[in-house]
Amino acid sequence: MNRSRPRTPANLSDSFQKRLNMYAIAAGIGILALPESAEAKIIYTPAHAAITQNHAVTIDLTHDGKNDFTFQETFITTTSVGENHSIILAVSPARKGNEIWGMAHQASALEAGVRIGPQHRFAYGKKLMAVDLYADGTGGSGTCGGPWNNVKNRYLGFKFSIQGATHFGWARLNVTCTTTFESHSVTGLLTGYAYETMPDKGIIAGQTKGTDDIREGPDAAVTMPGPEPASLGALALGAPGLSIWRREEESIGL
Repeated sequence: MNRSRPRTPANLSDSFQKRLNMYAIAAGIGILALPESAEAKIIYTPAHAAITQNHAVTIDLTHDGKNDFTFQETFITTTSVGENHSIILAVSPARKGNEIWGMAHQASALEAGVRIGPQHRFAYGKKLMAVDLYADGTGGSGTCGGPWNNVKNRYLGFKFSIQGATHFGWARLNVTCTTTFESHSVTGLLTGYAYETMPDKGIIAGQTKGTDDIREGPDAAVTMPGPEPASLGALALGAPGLSIWRREEESIGL
């Protein structure tokens, strides 16, 4: 009498299971072997640094111990037409190849939401932000001007290099200009800065994290240099003032 034996799984099933196991192992190895894709990331640094005549402020975007941009307030006296004084707040690239968004010799004051990227106008060199002009013996107050004159939470756009690759970023500042018979000053307050880690990728002014979930702001939100009083134009941006400005750039090696 033949005894029944328990049926073993079919060879096809065993083979199929082995193949599944092999595919799983191979797939796992394949996933581990794939190079990690570059991920865009915003590096944001909060700040609270006052810019005054006696205290320049620098930005080290990547925290590598090397400055990328410098904010500085300078006092200038001219005697071409009487004795006139200028207190100038300006920003300068601290490294060759770093550039600032602006027109001519002025840095643009951007509103939050503006995209900062490769399609915009950047230039190397020192750029004026705000200026207080006044003359001795006039018995009156002076004139404040510049694209950063008395603004709050405006953004400076810039581009810089990391190991030969171009990156974009922003710095947020408040600027106050005071010009009265008793007091003259231009002060800035740096409240934060950020940059995009992915080369050639733009960043939104005010953006501190994420990328794709933030809509691009209109370029029309940019505050560009506008018409200023004749005295301000003549002294700060006219022939005498421009000559002084260029001499000062040369004296600091820009």
